[in-house]
Amino acid sequence: MKYGRKITGGKYHKFRKKKKFSLQGTHNKVKLRETKKKIVRTRGGYKKTILLSIDYVNVIDPKTGKTKKVKIKNVLETPANKFLARQNILVKSAIIDTEIGKVKITNRPSREGMINAVLME
Repeated sequence: MKYGRKITGGKYHKFRKKKKFSLQGTHNKVKLRETKKKIVRTRGGYKKTILLSIDYVNVIDPKTGKTKKVKIKNVLETPANKFLARQNILVKSAIIDTEIGKVKITNRPSREGMINAVLME
């Protein structure tokens, strides 16, 4: 039988339309530029800070346990997709070049309002 039909030939009908909460959200790509943030209203009236672009990162030194805010120079490597590194898009586990050396991003920048990273040896 044709797709979307019962064995008898009758049509299947949707029981309801798609609600806003069941629709997919758009993917947000965080670029390496001057810092820009956006506050978005979420379900239940809560607010979420979304990062659009950033040029600073909070770096934790594993030896000392101290945190510094440093400027990002460039995106060196992204294990998820090599094309993201070419476009300077910041994602989790990307390796970036900063003023104090190579660091690895440990959080999801598109979901949080900042970037946290760990200094690599």
